[in-house]
Amino acid sequence: MDFVNLIKTGNSLKFATEADLEDFVWANLKELFGLIPLKRQYYVNGQICDILGLREDKQLVVVELKNAEDRYIVQQLTRYYDALQEVKPLEDEIDYQQPIGLIAIKPNFHRDNYIDKKYHHLSIDFFEFTILVDEFNYYFQIKNLDLDNEKVLKIEIPHYNRERNEDIPSPSRGLINRLAKCSSEQQEEILKIRQKVLSFDKRMEEISSAVSFRYGNGNSKTSKFCAEFYFDSKGIPIIFLWLGLKNNSSDRISRARIWTDWQDNALLEGYVPSGIGVKMNLSKKTLSNRVKIMDQIVANKGSKDHKGYKSMNQHHKDRNRIARKLNNSEPLTYEERQLLEIDVNEFVHVIGGGRLNTYKFDHYDSLNGLVDVALEKWRKRL
Repeated sequence: MDFVNLIKTGNSLKFATEADLEDFVWANLKELFGLIPLKRQYYVNGQICDILGLREDKQLVVVELKNAEDRYIVQQLTRYYDALQEVKPLEDEIDYQQPIGLIAIKPNFHRDNYIDKKYHHLSIDFFEFTILVDEFNYYFQIKNLDLDNEKVLKIEIPHYNRERNEDIPSPSRGLINRLAKCSSEQQEEILKIRQKVLSFDKRMEEISSAVSFRYGNGNSKTSKFCAEFYFDSKGIPIIFLWLGLKNNSSDRISRARIWTDWQDNALLEGYVPSGIGVKMNLSKKTLSNRVKIMDQIVANKGSKDHKGYKSMNQHHKDRNRIARKLNNSEPLTYEERQLLEIDVNEFVHVIGGGRLNTYKFDHYDSLNGLVDVALEKWRKRL
């Protein structure tokens, strides 16, 4: 990790948010517990597990983190255990013949935690952590309270102090219900972006409605937004970011629709001031069908029938229309790029005066990178 956000409370230090604690533990999971990182903020059967890790023998371990006193961590881990046992996700990676390990990490444990654990039939390990300071460095010290010798482990913290003491709120029931219809990749990416956005600035708020979750400094007419998760009628999530016009090259900001493969590859597809972009959806669907037809024609090395000629003629019209967008620095949808990439990795088009303009398609934007840009543009607009 480059740094960890810490804040001072009285004479002691703490992680600025629970998300910062999770970042640190995730980055040091092997050293702290001998675990291989598997998933974080993992959604399963209505529950969201902080961290899932694996032992060398493929035993699953659930790690739940708290940055302050909490009396219900045993009950939380019980619900996670039940959800994982019922659904048994990621079976290719996990050996469910072994018991699921449960770990609770907190700065201190309440008496109620010990009572709950005493009469609980599941085995739960309690780990207590402290942040120590010497003349030059900060350290994360953790000890297993279930061992008689209370073995202590200490890791140096790359730190950065900031003035913020609010923990990121847990996802609302509305967001959890929406995520239930998403794939595990979509769930993980949405929660990761949400965490990044809400921890960016103490003025950032989450504003929810029936179909969307926006992020900005309030919900008045003068509020500025930077990101939004919109769920269509089928529950499919769409990401919007407030980015510059002209394919993010302009200082003027608008609400941009983002395509992503949910593995960090992304494209700014166009600008939709409100709603989901019905016209864009229709255009993308039409182009997707044309891409399939052209793929078949290319695979058959051309087609001489009437349908083939008609499709090739339409393909040339599409390419010319898309070329005009490129020349005007307008963004392309994923399907438009696919049409240009069918038989070449670069697209050459004649522009004014007989000059050639070459466009290469070996590059996608990073979704995380676009989120970072949207956050910085949002801060400048405040």
